[in-house]
Amino acid sequence: MKTFSKEEIEEMSMIEVAYEVMKEDQKAFVFNDLIKRIAEEKDVSIEEVNERISHLYTELNTDGRFVMAGENTWGLKNWYALEQIEEELNTPAKPRKKPKKKRKEEDVVEEGFDDELEDEFEDLEDELDQLSHAEDNDEEFEGSDLEEDDDELDK
Repeated sequence: MKTFSKEEIEEMSMIEVAYEVMKEDQKAFVFNDLIKRIAEEKDVSIEEVNERISHLYTELNTDGRFVMAGENTWGLKNWYALEQIEEELNTPAKPRKKPKKKRKEEDVVEEGFDDELEDEFEDLEDELDQLSHAEDNDEEFEGSDLEEDDDELDK
């Protein structure tokens, strides 16, 4: 950054300043530290940089010169061996644990209710299976509504 004039730095985009800073310092930066450094180099307030923070983050992700080198740490892609980058990118993220729900008395009552409904549904399923099986075998059920409907159709 020392090779650029103040006017040239002011005209540079934030992503270009980020590239030059990393190239000069030869080290990776945590994203927040990079933002502070960009603000210093461009001689603007942190608030001004924060207004465009999402744009900078998007550019870091899409610009092929940068690579995420750890948790929210960014470096230049040419510093890392291809195998190392692929290994880091292919490492699966740890799954988050869901917080356990505390049981309430209402839940216990509802569980009993759910069990009753489940039993009713199972009984209904069994009856439907019997009806389906009977229709497949052309069996007739005595006293069923289906039998009465058949008699009316025959007339």
